[in-house]
Amino acid sequence: MFMLAMRSIRRRPGRFLATLLSAFLGAVIIMTFNAMHDTAGQPGVDEVSSHTLSTAAGVVGGYGTLLVFFAIASALTVNVRQRAAEMELLRCSGATPAQLKRMVVGEAVVVALVGAALAVGPAMVGGRVLLEVFQDSGQVARSVEFSFGPVALLTGFDVTLLAAAGAAFLAVRRAGSRSRRRGRARTVLAHAALGTGAVAVTSTFMFSATDAALMAPPAYGAILLSVGCALKAPRLLAAVLDRLPLDGAAGWLAVRNLRQRAGQLAGILMSLILFTAVATATLTMQAVESDAVAASGAVKSVDAKNLETLNFTVVGIIVVFVCVMLVNSLYAATSYRESEFGRQRLSGATPGQVLGVVGVEGLILTVVGVFFGTTAALAGIVPFTVVRTDGVLPEQAFGVWLVVVAVGAAATTGTVLATARRVLRTPAVRAVASAV
Repeated sequence: MFMLAMRSIRRRPGRFLATLLSAFLGAVIIMTFNAMHDTAGQPGVDEVSSHTLSTAAGVVGGYGTLLVFFAIASALTVNVRQRAAEMELLRCSGATPAQLKRMVVGEAVVVALVGAALAVGPAMVGGRVLLEVFQDSGQVARSVEFSFGPVALLTGFDVTLLAAAGAAFLAVRRAGSRSRRRGRARTVLAHAALGTGAVAVTSTFMFSATDAALMAPPAYGAILLSVGCALKAPRLLAAVLDRLPLDGAAGWLAVRNLRQRAGQLAGILMSLILFTAVATATLTMQAVESDAVAASGAVKSVDAKNLETLNFTVVGIIVVFVCVMLVNSLYAATSYRESEFGRQRLSGATPGQVLGVVGVEGLILTVVGVFFGTTAALAGIVPFTVVRTDGVLPEQAFGVWLVVVAVGAAATTGTVLATARRVLRTPAVRAVASAV
């Protein structure tokens, strides 16, 4: 099965491009920040600099590991779903489920290995730039020299390969498991995340305005609430579609398509909800904190600067990975509808009408994801603002929210329309015949 996996990669390299991109970006981020462990471990590094570098590597490295896993899992899930006919043919030819799992896992590990190898050079450059950022802000001494050593290399390759293997195994298992079991487990996890998130944001009122850990409960609470909403994405989308008053052929067809594909679009909605909630909550709370410190005339401590840097870095990583996941998932899901678009055109629809339906679908997905992501973000922002400034809704929230929504909308609708326009270049007869 390993040789079959290698032949599959050689004959259809474009199919694995999304996995390669996710593995490459993940390895770059993991190696870049874990190089701070190598730098901090050098002889002669002072305690403050070592603490700053180790904290950045630990926090961002943990987030990076999770994001690498979810990004690769998203790409592989779409890949496996689109290869359903190929998998069924292999089963009919005598392949066992274990052999199919080994084939998909082998493909993912090889692609991840290539992505990790390509990431070494950019990670070394990124590590030097990151160290300079810490030095320019006064968090790390100028005498500290950059080091890219075994910690960065081992963690980069190990985490990327393990994430790829685990994501591939889960993708194949999910494709062959029963939806009822998956739905039950997802419901339990969603309720647990929502309950824990509600407790976390409520506990914010137990802190005082000057507590150093004030931002932690509302931030983690908003993240957990967004995770809970993301896990319930198919049901939330179905509930919205049932109450959506859209008139006209484009609106009716878009709602019908989304209702039928609600389960397949869950990953896209999950990415949008998480992106909106995490970015809006973290950036708004950081802006409120910075303005409060400036208004009091106090000088930010090294720990406060570290927290600010980590917040911006984590949000930046999330933005990059969510955009990659959105683009990969939307591109694969839209390009897979080539025969559907062909049948619509043979039935009398013009390319403009098909694009109109796809545009309405993208708009609905964006609105639903932004709405529930914003709700989760506000659940963390409001308690933090009440305790920190005695206000309710900070004035910084609207500007941050507009930027976040603009990025999410551009990634969603832009990818859908661009991919659909590319697919529509194929003649309708050829598009329908290729699916037969």
